[in-house]
Amino acid sequence: MDLTDHGSRAGAREAGERPGGVGADVEPAASASSASSIRSASPTGAADPTEPADDPTDLAGQEHRVAAQAVERELSVLFGRARSLSLALAAQVHPGLDAASYALLVHLNDTGAARAVDVVDRTGLDKSTVSRQLARLVELGLVERVADPSDGRARIVQLTEDGRRRLAEARTDRRRRLRSRLTSWSAEDMRTLSRLLGRLNDDL
Repeated sequence: MDLTDHGSRAGAREAGERPGGVGADVEPAASASSASSIRSASPTGAADPTEPADDPTDLAGQEHRVAAQAVERELSVLFGRARSLSLALAAQVHPGLDAASYALLVHLNDTGAARAVDVVDRTGLDKSTVSRQLARLVELGLVERVADPSDGRARIVQLTEDGRRRLAEARTDRRRRLRSRLTSWSAEDMRTLSRLLGRLNDDL
């Protein structure tokens, strides 16, 4: 699944991906020890000094706070892994590719060829950022600028054949590894997780 992630979001979902500003293909990537350290640093039920004190008679409110803290803690682990994996996937596509430009590559692949101004509108990124990332993708041979078939005076950007191949290989490998991690999960568990993640993404 992808958190396209987190960082920037635009466009439609695609198998859990939200291409947009800059997303990140996500799978378990951080070590168990790093996840444990994050969890242990924020024990369940610990008081947050930034929050108002609980009403000792409001048991439902206390339970909700503890549950919310548990969600926040697990999201911290997930987002940390997403950042790490984004870097790894970018390097897998091309050694010179950074995570932000990788996210833009994913966006272009998922939404299709477009004018640079349209990419800016879709991603919500500023023009200079998109221009810089596109220039890097072109330099690496992953993206090309071609004449707009609907207006010969304009130019559009699209993935090169090499860019499509490299990205497809990286995503196929990522999906294979993710599915291997989920072999012990039931289909019902995965559907429940997908549904709840979708609800969380909508609320966020």
